[in-house]
Amino acid sequence: MSTPRRRTRLRSLAALLCLVGLGLAPSACSTTTEARPSSVSGAPSPTGTVCRSTLPPQAADTLQLIAQGGPFPYRQDGQVFRNREHVLPARPTGYYHEYTVVTPGAPTRGARRIIAAQNGTDYYTADHYATFNAIDPRC
Repeated sequence: MSTPRRRTRLRSLAALLCLVGLGLAPSACSTTTEARPSSVSGAPSPTGTVCRSTLPPQAADTLQLIAQGGPFPYRQDGQVFRNREHVLPARPTGYYHEYTVVTPGAPTRGARRIIAAQNGTDYYTADHYATFNAIDPRC
């Protein structure tokens, strides 16, 4: 279970990694991906899309593993993502699953994840669930 202090530390680590450039794509370090309220439900929603080609190379590796059903590098990969942060659209438990995007040099799983939705949409977060962008596979 994530605590506010842990999330703050992870966000700080993600920001530091962006600053020193440890393999993060510029779009992953963008400060323009803050969650905005949804006009329909009042809940936060993803702010847009990110081109698959602009993601870190490790994200492409993770997407390929998801498509082929594994094997995954971490035992937590494929577990149900419960959307406790309420940033993604509200859906029944089991609708979303999370996968680690490996962060080179990180002693832990790092902050980067891909969340796969049942409808086929994949979301990328570089800041451990604070913000999300839908991945556009066409670019």
